[in-house]
Amino acid sequence: MADQPNILIILSDQLRRNALGLYGNSDIATPNCDFLGSKGVVFKNACSSYPVCVPFRFTLMTGHYAHSRAVPAIEYRMSPSERTLADEFNDAGYETVYIGKWHLYGSLARKPLNSLEIISRTPVPALYRGRWQKWYGFDFCNNHSETLYFVDDEVTPRRLDTYQTDGLFDVAIEHLTERTDSEQPFIMVISVEAPHPPYQAPDELTRKWMARNIQLPPNFDTPDETTRFHRIKQRKIYNAMVENLDYNIGRMNLFLEERGLAENTVKIVLADHGEMGGSHGKIAKQHPFEESVGIPLIISDPRYSGARSNWIDDPVCTEDLFPTLLGLAGLSPKNAVPGQNLAPLIWGKQDRLGREGVLLEFVAEHRPQMPYHNQTWRGYRTRRYKYTVLGGASGGHPWQFFDLQQDPFEMVNLINAPLVASEVAQHHGLLRAALVDSQDHYLLAPAFGFESLNIPDMLS
Repeated sequence: MADQPNILIILSDQLRRNALGLYGNSDIATPNCDFLGSKGVVFKNACSSYPVCVPFRFTLMTGHYAHSRAVPAIEYRMSPSERTLADEFNDAGYETVYIGKWHLYGSLARKPLNSLEIISRTPVPALYRGRWQKWYGFDFCNNHSETLYFVDDEVTPRRLDTYQTDGLFDVAIEHLTERTDSEQPFIMVISVEAPHPPYQAPDELTRKWMARNIQLPPNFDTPDETTRFHRIKQRKIYNAMVENLDYNIGRMNLFLEERGLAENTVKIVLADHGEMGGSHGKIAKQHPFEESVGIPLIISDPRYSGARSNWIDDPVCTEDLFPTLLGLAGLSPKNAVPGQNLAPLIWGKQDRLGREGVLLEFVAEHRPQMPYHNQTWRGYRTRRYKYTVLGGASGGHPWQFFDLQQDPFEMVNLINAPLVASEVAQHHGLLRAALVDSQDHYLLAPAFGFESLNIPDMLS
């Protein structure tokens, strides 16, 4: 096994796990993601621990739980003092390259709040770029047809002349083509905004998908026919955006083959969170449902001699990504981080992770009009079950319990079902232990014989 492989991370924004063909979407073909899955491992139960853009990206870059820094859902600027993924790989002699959406500069905190045009024209200063050596980025854009990006310390943005996903992959391919030191390993992040709204896809794909019928999940729900029409239209364009992403992944696969890079480049496809898409009558993310927290995680390491389709059903979380990316390169984090290195699992050297499940969380929402502004949630996800609590100043109270094996669309809340009462109580205990272990000061109300957590006596 080569000691220093290249690492290519393809990060999609708002791509729910079951939007890909290999995860069961019968409407769409994603042959290039499927190909990577056939040559590596596919994580069946990968979770975005905190299913919103900013906190996921904070954890990806630092390895730490978002609650350890009280990261809100949005409007957060990562401290330059954080040790980042780029720091780790810089110290190991890698070229570190970041392309696309960053969303860790706190752009929305700069008024006018609704002026995306002003925000998209503002560069991210070097101090706030996490020390990635080569930068082709922007904080965020939310416009797939009019994307501006900045190269290193340039203050004048460059414009992508094509659809954003196509253009960012063009930037990546151009950079790799022009590298002068072919012996130096690289880690590259290609961070595309699709299929995050607005719902914009290339015209040809949009026309194709608008003419097609699609299957709706059994938990799809809308209050009226007008909303139903618009949600179905959004799902179709969403599929078109996913198809375009898969096309570009195929383009990159072919480029790596042609340049002789494929055999020493670990390819990772993942997302920062999912998209409800009308399931349970909801849109966007934030929620603990599988459509929101469930993300694809495909890791193809060509050095693994047993290259074959290998599905892993251990729940994994955002915090696992930092040590895993390092582990794939034979490295370890300089400082302790809470996640687990999944590389031994990927390489077939380990059968299971030594834990029951993973912690899920929603830490803070500063926008009054958004979900979970007054009440936030925590959850615990095991292979079969998901347990969540919801609450405010009086603490999180038992809220939802789903048997994901029998009820994958989470349509029957078993929180008060006598037949699974012992499982519910066990998961409350697992959640409580995870909060203690991760030093989360979330207020947890007493339940199922367990004492409250972090609640003063006067409130309990």
